[in-house]
Amino acid sequence: MRRVLLIGSGEVGAKHAKALARTDGMDLVGVADPSPAVAPPAGVPLLAQWERAFERLAPDTVVVATPPGTGLVAARAAARRGVVVLVEKPVTLAPAELAPAPEDARVFVAFQPHFAPGLASLLDQVPTVRRAAVTLVCRRDRAYYRGWRTRFATAGGILHQQAIHGLALALRLLPPAPITSCTAEIHHVRRWAESEDRITATLSFEDGTLLSVDARVDSDEPRRHEVSLHLADGQQVHVRGRNLEAGLGEPQSAPSDLALRQAMYRSLPADDGGPRHPSLFPLPQLRRTLEVIDHAYRTARTVSEAGSAT
Repeated sequence: MRRVLLIGSGEVGAKHAKALARTDGMDLVGVADPSPAVAPPAGVPLLAQWERAFERLAPDTVVVATPPGTGLVAARAAARRGVVVLVEKPVTLAPAELAPAPEDARVFVAFQPHFAPGLASLLDQVPTVRRAAVTLVCRRDRAYYRGWRTRFATAGGILHQQAIHGLALALRLLPPAPITSCTAEIHHVRRWAESEDRITATLSFEDGTLLSVDARVDSDEPRRHEVSLHLADGQQVHVRGRNLEAGLGEPQSAPSDLALRQAMYRSLPADDGGPRHPSLFPLPQLRRTLEVIDHAYRTARTVSEAGSAT
């Protein structure tokens, strides 16, 4: 039985708490948050400081579900105590903060859609991908943009908060070549927060591979978050679902969010020396994803409501 400490008791933390309580082999021994937005499950102690929680509860596994920046500090602090850490994305907005640290071998990033049917085999085989396209269509209302999500500096944009699942998957499959060009546009229409309503980008890499992104959170269309892969042998692979959850299977038979979270928790190694599940996302590998996201935002032009660029 793994003794799990959850750091963060907001909207995302509450999802983890509920899923952990329903996962065999996981014992949620406590929640740490100085200002919890959601009460922990009945019988689970709440502590204000994670340092005190480590000493009092002696967890062997820590799940971090806090905003970017804070998440990285908490994750590395937990890893230095010798526990295995699972971190909610995107953990940090700054690629430079992911410069290698000794404790990072124990930290994994939480991308539960990467546990969808067929993706473990795809990530294990790593086919030769020449072009990848990430599509995100959803709708976020005004209530979503509150607190830390209001400002780009604390939450990032669509690519950090919503499209990162698909981007991270595509970039794990594309060769790690440098970026040679990027064309991107940001559409910021509703102005409910500093984040955009839509971003489109096409990135070219030194080896000739391409990555395109079309991500919008202001749509009334049916929700979908998908990745299309064009392989060197001419085949195409499509990862489908509202949030990739169908994987390589049929959408109607996709596993639930709970099932994906449970698979993610169960995949964690007992320690940093154990075998690693192909769908687990080691923290150092996140740096390339953040570098690509950062490049897209730095080079993007903003398109106003009238359609003129700024």
